[in-house]
Amino acid sequence: MREYLLTLCITAAVTYLLTGPVRKFAIVAGAMPEIRARDVHREPTPRLGGIAMFFGLCAGLLVADHLTNLNEVFAKSNEPRALLSGAALIWLIGVLDDKFEIDALIKLGGQMIAAGVMVMQGLTILWLPIPGVGSVALTQWQGTLLTVALVVITINAVNFVDGLDGLASGMVCIAAGAFFLYAYRIWYSYGIEAAAPATLFSAILMGMCLGFLPHNMHPARIFMGDSGSMLIGLVLAAGAISITGQIDPDALRLFAGSEKAAVHQTVPVYIPLLLPLTIIAVPAADLILAIVRRTWRGKSPFAADRGHLHHRLLEIGHSHSRAVLIMYFWSALIAFGSLAYSVNSASMWIVLGVVFFSAIGLILLLLPRFTPRAPMWAQAVVPPRYRRRRPVVPEPVEHRAPVAAGVSGVNGATALTARSPLPERRKAGTSR
Repeated sequence: MREYLLTLCITAAVTYLLTGPVRKFAIVAGAMPEIRARDVHREPTPRLGGIAMFFGLCAGLLVADHLTNLNEVFAKSNEPRALLSGAALIWLIGVLDDKFEIDALIKLGGQMIAAGVMVMQGLTILWLPIPGVGSVALTQWQGTLLTVALVVITINAVNFVDGLDGLASGMVCIAAGAFFLYAYRIWYSYGIEAAAPATLFSAILMGMCLGFLPHNMHPARIFMGDSGSMLIGLVLAAGAISITGQIDPDALRLFAGSEKAAVHQTVPVYIPLLLPLTIIAVPAADLILAIVRRTWRGKSPFAADRGHLHHRLLEIGHSHSRAVLIMYFWSALIAFGSLAYSVNSASMWIVLGVVFFSAIGLILLLLPRFTPRAPMWAQAVVPPRYRRRRPVVPEPVEHRAPVAAGVSGVNGATALTARSPLPERRKAGTSR
């Protein structure tokens, strides 16, 4: 755990320290696009924050390679090199898009190529645990198609949600934190070395997001751009692919009996793994709704609009910061709720806790629809917007006697008009 925490801290430190120089470079390079109709910020803000995040990723992998225990991950697996190759490719495409606004289909092709590069180096899904059937081995083509689809969906889900300051980096950090706890439990508690790469990827991803987040909180000084959003989406997908398709469910040996029974009993354990989008369910839901909405209107699924979930929160009446915090809340509830259920699916307290916090989330979500007023005894401790407003008593109007025409009033004004700023004209017939 100490080595994972050290890797996380170094990744965060490198990302944080490089973001300032990257911001200056983005301004000089002209990576400050004009404000579009769907944007919520008021001033042009530089992009290319993904440059700092990519170098943070490289620093994290380099440090992990020189640590005693984490060095075994590089010695026994080629997955870290596969991740670095795919990340470098997707990062380069993102940098070009931040500067030159490349076509959406070209970006989609680049995402598929980056996923294919990782598959060629061994980062792919080999089998799937299916309830009642057991571990189903996938052919090479099936594993490749499933891996590419998972990478593309996750990248675009993260990219779609990157619409408010600090939203994408915070939500992915929450998802990576939940995934790190799960992967570390599989690796440490059950002694399964195949889970070590996913644990390392999650720790590095948390460091990348935590290092960039201070510069990206509202009001943001720099945006991560597509170079950052696609990068963290790919790293998140790589961790899910690594631990889903590389670990045999029977290796957990949680239950005695046949392999089918073991897989059936461990389905709650594999909920965050078989469906990695459950830990980014909010961006995934936003992605699906955006595709349906745009297709229904006869537009391209890649055409940008202002119909995302975070835009709707702003339309309801939430402030920028509160909309981001609400999205954080729901992401944490889904991610850590799935994690808790995977640990102990028989506990009723987990279900009740999820229901309780969901009710709180709904209240916070609908809060602008009704503005409750606190009682009189709580006026001093609640925010000003929830205090009861005192009725405004109009001041009595002092009635004055009318001033005759031509008589000077206050400040030299007459009863009819104010004193003219122009000099008085001389009488007709006199010389000027």
